Amino acid sequence: MNYGLGAYKKTSIHTASKEQILLMLYQAAIKNCKKAIEAIEAKDIAKKGEFIGKLQDIVIELNNSLDFKIGGDVAEELSSLYDYVLFASTQANIKIETEPLTGCLQVLTTLYEGWSDAIKGLRKENAVKKEPEAEA
Repeated sequence: MNYGLGAYKKTSIHTASKEQILLMLYQAAIKNCKKAIEAIEAKDIAKKGEFIGKLQDIVIELNNSLDFKIGGDVAEELSSLYDYVLFASTQANIKIETEPLTGCLQVLTTLYEGWSDAIKGLRKENAVKKEPEAEA
């Protein structure tokens, strides 16, 4: 049963668009941030470190994927937010406190919602552009 789920996840990642992968990364970062908060509350130090590590790996990947030539100021702002998440999650890991992770969760959720809305808007815009072509 686990093999089927693993195969499904692997296939969904390989067939996903860049936009879908971006949203998946944010979803995974949010999930790991929430799990790290739960681990701290449960005083499970090992799990806390594991989930914060996964969160940080994802944020580092998001930061590394920024194109500053194309993205300009937006890429700079995103990089600053990613730096904040990395700093705050490190503080949470060292101090074993949930508060810094709550800030990370707010940033990640806001970014996820913003990207999700932007992607939906682009899809609608592209669908409208394609409709007249189909009639011609």
